[in-house]
Amino acid sequence: MKNVYYLIVAFIASTFVPAQAANFMSESEADLFTSAVEFKSTSAVDPFSIQVGDVNADGQISIADVTLMIDILLGQFANYDTRRWADVNHDGDVTIGDVTVLIDYLLGGELPQPVKEGYDYVWDDQVIPEIHLNVSVDEWNRLLAFYDANKYTAQYVMANIIFIKEGDTTRVDSVGLRLRGNSSRHRPEGNQYGVPHQTDTKIWRRVNFGVNLRKYVDDDDHTIDGIRKIHLRCCSADPSYVREMFCYNLFTRAGIWTAIRDIYCRLWIHVEGDANEVYFGVYQLLEPIDKRYLKDRKDKFGSSNSYLWKCRSGTSLTNPNGDIWYDDDTDDRHAYTLETQTEEFDTAKVQLVDFMNKLNSLNDEEFYVWIQQVTDVDLLLHTYAISVALGSWDDYWNHANNYYLYFSGKGLDDYKFFFIPYDYDSTLGTCTTAGAQTDAGRQNPINWGLPRNPLIYRIIKFEDFREIYVKYLLEAVDEQHGLMDRKSAQARINGWYSRIAPFITNDTNWEMAIEDKPAAFGTHPEYNLMNDDSNNFFNVKAQAINSLRNTAE
Repeated sequence: MKNVYYLIVAFIASTFVPAQAANFMSESEADLFTSAVEFKSTSAVDPFSIQVGDVNADGQISIADVTLMIDILLGQFANYDTRRWADVNHDGDVTIGDVTVLIDYLLGGELPQPVKEGYDYVWDDQVIPEIHLNVSVDEWNRLLAFYDANKYTAQYVMANIIFIKEGDTTRVDSVGLRLRGNSSRHRPEGNQYGVPHQTDTKIWRRVNFGVNLRKYVDDDDHTIDGIRKIHLRCCSADPSYVREMFCYNLFTRAGIWTAIRDIYCRLWIHVEGDANEVYFGVYQLLEPIDKRYLKDRKDKFGSSNSYLWKCRSGTSLTNPNGDIWYDDDTDDRHAYTLETQTEEFDTAKVQLVDFMNKLNSLNDEEFYVWIQQVTDVDLLLHTYAISVALGSWDDYWNHANNYYLYFSGKGLDDYKFFFIPYDYDSTLGTCTTAGAQTDAGRQNPINWGLPRNPLIYRIIKFEDFREIYVKYLLEAVDEQHGLMDRKSAQARINGWYSRIAPFITNDTNWEMAIEDKPAAFGTHPEYNLMNDDSNNFFNVKAQAINSLRNTAE
């Protein structure tokens, strides 16, 4: 089969692409049959600058790209970027169809353009959309009053939203607007509680928002291309403007399909009566983890109508008598909150409690069998290895915090549970003392967290599972994979910076510059992302992970 592929390429090259043909035909026939384009690491290439079809990232589309695509089809390793550049027909995979399309292009045809709808339209990582929120002064004052009464308010007020992408404008009236966040919660205007909106005030604060387009009117017109909810997150805890963006992107690059989508956007807010709208600057546009998230991944989860739990601080999965409740549209915050199928709370709670009891009571032999029955262990360990590589210390294993669980079935034995990664702004060197942590860069990844938070701890006690975990850690820092080795990481960060830097300055006077340092609350201010020195987080993390290499060989 390989010989046939190369004969086809050689024929096309000799017939239609003479400049490249000379290179092929100068080789012996035997060499032609067996030669393969050596994998060229693209780790130092800005992935946003490469055109789809330029598979080898050399700045041009040629017969060499066809050859590399064939090598990929024949089993040659290709990292995320290379496979994305090779997917010229935009079907999500590299197949012989992509070879055909690229050959047609070299013969004078056109490369197909992707059709972006729904999630792909809203979370298009090639575009930085504009979002404009318009709020009446009465509704804005309600929002301020909700915050003053309870910092963690979940109450909505009414607003209008305009979503602008590449000149295409979507306006939706009567949408729900609320504040979001945990430690990042702040009053969006003014410094004193109880003070209503001041016309044309200069005292604004960049805060996190949630928008529910169907909060007040539930019809097809109240969406952005079918999307009903969006989360708008500022970078108040991240001077680099890139940590959470990098993390979710890395999950995607590593093939962790449970990770949410995340792109940059620009945000304006206008309180009616003010002379002008206020530019709040560059935000992240995050995909909510909700019913729509489950429906979009139904084929992989196996269902979309079962039990999704949001797990906050204290959710160690050890206390069946803990704070377990459901989303009841109040401002009450619970450790374990059922987010879907809330009318079936009693059944969902029984399942969660049974899961906890088995996790903590089964002996090692029983646990080994059970854990493989109720989850995809490979996916779970891959997810957690990426999380640890990113230095996410405010997590399940240390803080018993910041994750979702989804149970794909409703019984006690006929389900799979999925661990969904969540909240990654305190990563990549922003760290503090927590659980087993004092330094999230240098901490031994095998002893990442506390045994009293047993899920991962119990799994990697088994040698075969630990080998899987270590394998994914090593892949994360391996330059060939282009995940988070320093060169590839910096190339992606530089790509993002080149796109957002012109838009950072904003009308709130908060987070007005990109700074390569951790958050101020961190205990390791020496970490950086963009230098090549002993305090570069990517270098430090690679050293910590590579120290495990002997255990994997």
